[in-house]
Amino acid sequence: MTLCGLLLCPIWSIYLTCEQLTQPASVTVQPGQRLTITCQVSYSVSGYYTAWIRQPAGKGLEWIGSRFTGYYSESVKGRFTISRDNSRQQVYLQMNSLKTEDSAVYYCARETQ
Repeated sequence: MTLCGLLLCPIWSIYLTCEQLTQPASVTVQPGQRLTITCQVSYSVSGYYTAWIRQPAGKGLEWIGSRFTGYYSESVKGRFTISRDNSRQQVYLQMNSLKTEDSAVYYCARETQ
């Protein structure tokens, strides 16, 4: 499933390249639980930086973070972690202590160099 679509690409096209997010269409978890989202990419994850972005229903895009910079949005700092597996060409977003306000569509995107 490709979640990164027309809405995201034109806005971030100068800085980001959209990638395929391999994940079920919808995942439901209870507050306080954890979830890991996997982004399967077509590039070398050691050669490019991958960012995570989300969009809550009816709201704008929110930058979650980037593994390269180590920057995380204040709303997820200390709860979310970005990691990668070079051999599998996968980037992960591990979300702990989930809150109802974490409900959103999640996107992964490759930062251009």
